[in-house]
Amino acid sequence: MNNEESLLNLPPIEATLKSGEEKLAYNGNNIGYKLINFWQWSVSDILSNATRGRFAEFIVGTAIEFDNAAVRDEWGAYDLESKKGIKIEVKSASYIQSWSQNNYSAITFSIKTSKYWNTENGISISTAKRHADVYVFCLLKNKDQENIDPMKLEQWSFFVLPTYKIDGYTRSQSSITLNSLSKLVNEIQYSELKEEINRAYLEQIKSLSKNTTKP
Repeated sequence: MNNEESLLNLPPIEATLKSGEEKLAYNGNNIGYKLINFWQWSVSDILSNATRGRFAEFIVGTAIEFDNAAVRDEWGAYDLESKKGIKIEVKSASYIQSWSQNNYSAITFSIKTSKYWNTENGISISTAKRHADVYVFCLLKNKDQENIDPMKLEQWSFFVLPTYKIDGYTRSQSSITLNSLSKLVNEIQYSELKEEINRAYLEQIKSLSKNTTKP
């Protein structure tokens, strides 16, 4: 790489919301496919781990009335931000997977710390930490393969915790089981999600305030 290439200093590209009607073209000629065809091909399996995780983020976003005109930030330090500025990390799990199974999947959620990569300047923050105010653990709890449907929100349950409780979880700092999570907080339904996120955020703020006022 020469000096000219190393000093490009390219700014981040801001993604724009697509409709799905955008057409694929070759040398100005449409090839008969639209962006919606790619979406259908790539993310229709919302039971798969990767897609289910993003779908869980979307579900939580609908509960907090997020700005769905904005494009999901792939490199964000946290998954969602409410209109009130609450930073939210979303984790998901399911008993049923899209592949063949001999047993239900064991329910474990990742709670690993992470480094934040700043897309504005391309610099990674060296210290790993938890950047969100609140964690939302989403469990697709339906165990019936015949009628499992992630789009039916009554098939999900949720567990909401302020981040300081995750930081203080002594058994592991990389993952938490459903059994351990259930000892820390009660399971709730979709209709309770917004209120519980607000409650957990206030608890998080109070905890931070206590820590900063300690002598």
